[in-house]
Formats: sequence, structure tokens, C-alpha cells
Amino acid sequence: MSGGTRRGLVLGGGGVLGAAWMVGALQALQDEIGVDARDFDAYVGTSAGSILTALLGAGVSVADLVNHQRGDQFESGRLAGFHFDYAEAAGGDRPTRSRPGLGSRELLIHNARQLHQLPPTAVLSAFLPEGRGNLDAVGALISHVVPDGWVARDGVTIVALDYDTGERVPFGRRGVCSATLSEAVMASCAIPGWYQPVRIGDHRFIDGGAWSSTNLDLLAGEGLDEVFVLAPQASFDADTPTQWATRLERQWRSRVTRRVVREASTVHRRGTEVTILGPGREDLEAMGGNLMDLSRRPAVIETSLRTSVLALREPDPLPARHTNEGSRPTMTRIYIPLNASGLRSLSADGAIQGAPLPAHAVTQAMRDSTPNAAEDEWEYAALNDAAQTSAALLTPGESRRLVAAADVSSDLVGPAEPGDSEVESAVSISGSVVLKRIASLHVGEDDSDDGDLLWYDVTELPVVLALL
Repeated sequence: MSGGTRRGLVLGGGGVLGAAWMVGALQALQDEIGVDARDFDAYVGTSAGSILTALLGAGVSVADLVNHQRGDQFESGRLAGFHFDYAEAAGGDRPTRSRPGLGSRELLIHNARQLHQLPPTAVLSAFLPEGRGNLDAVGALISHVVPDGWVARDGVTIVALDYDTGERVPFGRRGVCSATLSEAVMASCAIPGWYQPVRIGDHRFIDGGAWSSTNLDLLAGEGLDEVFVLAPQASFDADTPTQWATRLERQWRSRVTRRVVREASTVHRRGTEVTILGPGREDLEAMGGNLMDLSRRPAVIETSLRTSVLALREPDPLPARHTNEGSRPTMTRIYIPLNASGLRSLSADGAIQGAPLPAHAVTQAMRDSTPNAAEDEWEYAALNDAAQTSAALLTPGESRRLVAAADVSSDLVGPAEPGDSEVESAVSISGSVVLKRIASLHVGEDDSDDGDLLWYDVTELPVVLALL
């Protein structure tokens, strides 16, 4: 598709405003690298990004996408003769009243003993009530361009989450259950609690963003030379809003950014250069705190058309030790084995101290020994290794294995100290780990030295302490 250089394009989730921002960024990307966005070799689209991915894969030009965002009508091209009402398609900037009850009891039952292996957003989606909104207008748009089946080219992946099993489903890939392009896109856009799940065959599907905002790691090992990621929910240049709702959105955005960077590291380690573009400060101010706020859409795309060019003039492909903005190092997920006294010290002191700290993480040795494993499988193995180490730390009267999962600067993570665990995941942390770096707590069943750990958010630290 793109000559000697094989390129991938990842378009992430981000609602109505995320789509508008991505269209502006696509125009900037196309202009800066001199490659038609329809000529990439591989695409991964999630949620709002799935719509754009489908349209690009079907041959719709970026120029038409820009004009479509601006409300133009088309007399020629793939979009000719179709009227798309953004307000109707989105169903408003707030969800309608949801149906009572859990959204997916099936997902919780199916994964009862391994919920901690799923992304927290996937677990949360099961607890949210089923939405009432529908995505018929989105489906009609895709069906207008591709009336039946899939796009007539390889390399187009649309990501959704199986709402009954909790599995990530990359539609369009070999071995994945079949779906029409419009079905896959509607499924990928079905925000839990907002829209009805989309039934394909015997299963229900929801927004692929419930697994990952970008699902960038799906391009690891695909033989690509470079991948460009447009991530509307990530940002490396945050603003400082005063409204509480917008501040909460920015905190969520920070977590998404860390996840995207970790996924980029996975792709980069397989020999692919990765460039991530997220909204900057000016874009965020145009977006506000609600990515479904239609009134801001015109301002968002016009801002993105201007700011994205500037951001791409000095792209920052991800090296082995990638830094953002020259000062923010890559964050590595580590698993720190604890006992009850260690957890009480964390609560009292606000940090895990005593560097060098023994911990576990996904290491290059693990990747080399099981090269075909997925990132989540490596993470699960590192967590279990930490749990085994915790079991050895328990003192008389203590019975629960304890592990704190944290995100720390990669510069603090080094080889295990002599005498520490010799398993492949063993590492040493050269500094204390403060409470705000703790992402979650994992607790073993009482009087059990095996089996899965129970997952607790770090805000539930008092609850965990009460169990001890």
C-alpha cells in the first residue's frame, strides 16, 4: 500500500469531539508525511475511531471527512447522497435513562475467578446498566459506503468488547467471528450505559474502548516500520481546568495516556517506530470536559487542523527509553509484594520505603522466553510471581498475600538485587513508591497460598486494611 515503508494507523476512541479532533489531525498527518491516509497498510479503529477507520478503509478521502465535519453535502464520492445528522447519530450530549440492573451479569460470571486479568474499564462496563440509545444512524452511514460485508482490502481492524465473555474482539482479522462492517462499527461505538449493546450472532458487543482507548498493541509484531496513533483521550500537554467535572475528565485522561504509552512500548519493542499524537492544551480547552458536547464540534476540528500541524513538525517516535515533553519518563507497571505490616506502613507513611525495593514487572527476559504471549499474559505472570514472593514475607498470624500494583518511572526499575527472587519477572526499585503511584491492591483469599487475588482500587485501602 505504501511502497517500501509499511505503515500502520491507529484511531482511538473519544466520542463526537474526539472524532472531530482526529479528522483535523488526519489532515495534518497526511500533509506532513506526504502519504494519503487511505494508503496505510494496517488500521486499528476503536469507538469513534472505528467510524473513521471504516470510511478510510472504504476509500473515503480525508478531504471529504473534513468537509463532512463542516456540514457540506456531497454530489460525488463515496459519501454522495447521504445526509448525516450528528445530533441524531449521537443521541444528545447526555445518555438517556438506562435500563435497570447490571449490564452484563454474564461477563462477571464468565470471569468470576480472573476479573483482575481484565482491564478495570471492562469490569466496570459489566456493572453499568444497559443503555437505551441506538447507533442506527452510524450504521446507516457505514452501510451507505459499504452496503454489505467488509471493505475490499486487507488490514482494517475494528475493535469491540464481547459483552458476554469479556474478550476483546478485533473484527476484520482471520479467525474472528464474522460481522458486516456496519455491525462491527456500531458494536465498537456502543458506549456502555449509554447505547444498547449490539448483537452479532449469539453474543452482545460494546465499545472497544472498554478494553483500551486505542488497542494499539494489536499492531505489535505485524511487521510495520512505523505506526501513527491519533489518541483523542490521551494528552501530553494537559490544561488546568477549574470545573470539577472537567478536572475529573483530565484525571481519567492521564490514566489513558499511561496505558497508550505502555502499549506503544510493546509495539516499539517489536521493531516498529511509534508516534503518538493527542490533543494539546489548546485542543483540550476547545473540547471542555464532555466529549459528546456537539456544540463544541466546529471549534474542535478547526483548532485541530491548526494545532496538529505544529505538533507533528517534531514527532517523538518511541525509543527504548521514551520521554514525553523531555521530562516525563515512561511509566512501568510494577508489582510490589507486601505483608500486613508493609501495607499498614503504606497507609501511615503514604509511601513504600526501604529502597532498593524488591518487585516484579514484565521484563525482557519474560518476553524472550514466551515471545507469543500477549501483554496481559505477561502482566498476569508478573502479578502471580509477586504474590508468591508475598507469601514468603508473611509473618506468624498473617494469612493473606498482598501485592501493590504501581506505575513508576522506568528509570527507577533495574535488575533484581542479589539474593532476591530469581524468577524472570524479578526487578529492583531504586526509590520509594508514594501512594499516588499505587494503581490497585491485590489480596489473596484468607488461609490460601494459591488461587487468584481479589482486586481493589487504591481508594479502597481502608477496606483492605480491615480484612487483615
